[in-house]
Amino acid sequence: MDLLIKNGMILTMNAGLEVIEKGAVRVRDGIIISVGKDDMEPSQEVPTREIDAHGGIIMPGLINSHTHAAMTLFRGLADDLPLMEWLNDHIFPAEAKITADMVYRGTLLACAEMLLSGTTCFCDMYLFEEEVAKAASKAGMRAVVGEVLYDFPSPCYGPLDKGFEYVKTMMEKWKAHPLITVAVEPHATYTCAPELLTRAADMARTRQVPLVIHVAETRNEVKLIKEKYGKTPVNFLADLGILGPNVVACHSVHLTPEERAVYRKFDVKVAHCPESNMKLASGVAPVPEFLSEGICVALGTDGCASNNDLDLFQEMDSAAKLHKVFSMNPEAVDAASAVKMATINGARALGLDESVGSLEPGKKADIIVVDTRSPHMVPMYNPYSQLVYAAKGSDVMLSIVDGKVLMENQALTTLDVDQVMDDVLAMAKKIAAGDGG
Repeated sequence: MDLLIKNGMILTMNAGLEVIEKGAVRVRDGIIISVGKDDMEPSQEVPTREIDAHGGIIMPGLINSHTHAAMTLFRGLADDLPLMEWLNDHIFPAEAKITADMVYRGTLLACAEMLLSGTTCFCDMYLFEEEVAKAASKAGMRAVVGEVLYDFPSPCYGPLDKGFEYVKTMMEKWKAHPLITVAVEPHATYTCAPELLTRAADMARTRQVPLVIHVAETRNEVKLIKEKYGKTPVNFLADLGILGPNVVACHSVHLTPEERAVYRKFDVKVAHCPESNMKLASGVAPVPEFLSEGICVALGTDGCASNNDLDLFQEMDSAAKLHKVFSMNPEAVDAASAVKMATINGARALGLDESVGSLEPGKKADIIVVDTRSPHMVPMYNPYSQLVYAAKGSDVMLSIVDGKVLMENQALTTLDVDQVMDDVLAMAKKIAAGDGG
């Protein structure tokens, strides 16, 4: 054994949502070899390292199913604005001056923030995604990355044809990497022509990778697509043959019951970002309906320019409470469902559920331990409720990816946090002055 984590309550997040009191997880070569009682028959192997969870919660690492990691650079840059004004008047102009180095440094900051708050895997859509892959690899995080594609020229690749070449080159470069998956990521129906969307879908199917796209985030988006194509974004994508089980439809706020049936028919996955949707006043996605109808809903933070943090514990809390008050039903999106959205559902959405998302023998050792010894975590009657309604990202005491300890007691092992923050602060001065990086 490389690693033994013992003396904790294990939330397996397996099919039966099994909870093991006083449990232990054993790891060899980055793979979980056993999950069971702490006092189970001892292994003949002596672990290289033994970690005492001190009665905390041992659970799968959280999965951020939709973010724009390098937008940590723009945290708080243009708050309290509608989505289209925020994008067109502030974010797109700032991004026009962005550089590869800015994306790399901004992503390192995002990785630090995520690891410190228990996220071990993220799905990213942004510019200069090669730099995102490099940053995630340096941090030791698992990541699904995809260069954003749109009709207009990109600061990264220029004209669209070069964008597809960029994605193809990334796929070849990272195909054997144990942590990085390259996805195909057209931005949205309002920024991508039908030809772009069908080409992207063909590439994703051929390569058997996720296709990630923003869908029906705002009423204005739905109105624009109806005026342009005579269809809603969902029906437009369905009629183009885009939808399928590899599609991650981010946001999916404004859907009719008929469109939810389309999602179910094609087994489309939803990346739900409640805090971003609230902050931009985009609306409330029909998540209780998605869940009751058997649609896989994962949880994402979106980028730091529209959230403004990457803490999935806060996101779970927001997801559960938002849908209760919106539906006037305290049973809507219960705590266990919120935790599923941030773990096994995230893995399913990204096509990683055979490897991560639950603690089971044979899966990758992506594990976190949540400290339960703080006043706000005492007493604990229900671990799911405690995680969703009481825990904070700062309660995470251990983050492990692929069997490697990346964070312990709020100290990172792969990144110099002070240097990462200093680099971004220097860039932020130039961004504030309108000079770019």
